[in-house]
Amino acid sequence: MDTIAQVADRMQTVLFGPADGIARETGFVERSRKVSGSNFLRTMVTACMEHPETTYTDLTQCAAVGGLEISAQGLEQRFTESAATFMQRMLAYTVEQVIASRPATIPILERFQGVYLRDSSVISLPVSLAETWPGVGGSNGLTSTLKLQVKLDFGSGQLFGPVLQSGRTQDKQSPYQSETLPEGALHVADLGYYALPKLAEDHRQGVYWLTRLKAGTTLYTAEGERIDLLSWLRTQETSHVERAVWVGAKERLPARLLVQRVPPEVAAQRRRRLREYGRKKQIMPKAETLALAEWTLLITNVPEERLSLAEALVLYGVRWQIELLFRLWKSYLQVDAWRSQNPWRILCELYAKLIAAVMVHWLALVSAWERIDRSMVKVALALRKFAVSLALAFPDRAALIKTLTCLQRCIQVTCRMNRRKKHPNTYQLLEDCLT
Repeated sequence: MDTIAQVADRMQTVLFGPADGIARETGFVERSRKVSGSNFLRTMVTACMEHPETTYTDLTQCAAVGGLEISAQGLEQRFTESAATFMQRMLAYTVEQVIASRPATIPILERFQGVYLRDSSVISLPVSLAETWPGVGGSNGLTSTLKLQVKLDFGSGQLFGPVLQSGRTQDKQSPYQSETLPEGALHVADLGYYALPKLAEDHRQGVYWLTRLKAGTTLYTAEGERIDLLSWLRTQETSHVERAVWVGAKERLPARLLVQRVPPEVAAQRRRRLREYGRKKQIMPKAETLALAEWTLLITNVPEERLSLAEALVLYGVRWQIELLFRLWKSYLQVDAWRSQNPWRILCELYAKLIAAVMVHWLALVSAWERIDRSMVKVALALRKFAVSLALAFPDRAALIKTLTCLQRCIQVTCRMNRRKKHPNTYQLLEDCLT
């Protein structure tokens, strides 16, 4: 388990380590002057921690806290393409730093050698950045979008990414799609990562998976007879049912089909989303696809004795946690918002906010991750209050450890989620699996 001292070391490694060398490599700093790679990086990260809607006043004040005296005009001139390249390199370096936590005691997670979540999120950028981060295009012509690829080991809290890709890149091309997980691990992913050949490969290597069934996937009985899924579902009298199936016309992958009938209002909402998606893509959904919206359909290769149907439904809901991570980054760190029209300042801010997001996660790991009722939103808000104190302490390891320790106490005391009766939190559902 990593400690506050190790987090302090990694923060100093990022903020003081290779930054000046990378600044020279990227051409951001061509000769020795008062603006260096490290003090520019600290200015950007501190400002984005404290004020996500960063102004030039915020930036110059944070620069002064870090010992850099520079005017707003002088700082504005530093937002160039090479500055953006430098900040992108520093984000990649930050992501390479590994932090893990002592996991919370959740027996359902302890059955696996890690429960890995994969997902992506897209950020729309100004069209002026279409050459740097091309989007998928649209009715109005060129677009610019950036995709964040992330993997999270939900048990230990270890965060992989964000890895940056252009918005037009499919999720199946994520760097985490092709990697091999430990034997006995479980991965849970969105349909964008659904690929039967990959599921078959994981199955052969002893890796478990739990995923939604993609519409149009062919299913067979153990005897090789094709299953009319919709007709079979309509004959079921209970809201929860499962059966053994073989998945895919080519793969014939053995799996459990897990079924849950959803309330009518949920089915109606799903159909609205399907029709809206079809309208945007100019491809109307099939009648069968709309009918299947009445059920949640999952497939898994986890044996029933290791994971019951009810437990699988709860565990699949854990996938939502990575979506909440993206919401945190967008709502509280505002990685998708900016005031400037300068495309290079926009990218510098975006990369700085993502560096701050990774550091928020580090602090959550060593302060709250072993608590199942942690609130990442409250962790982010606590860090915002400590931003200036951290900036003052960054150069001094002992002072930084002292400040982080104080922040840790604040997080441990104040960053718990409130229990909910009508719509239980994920941690409450996981707790219910203990009984």
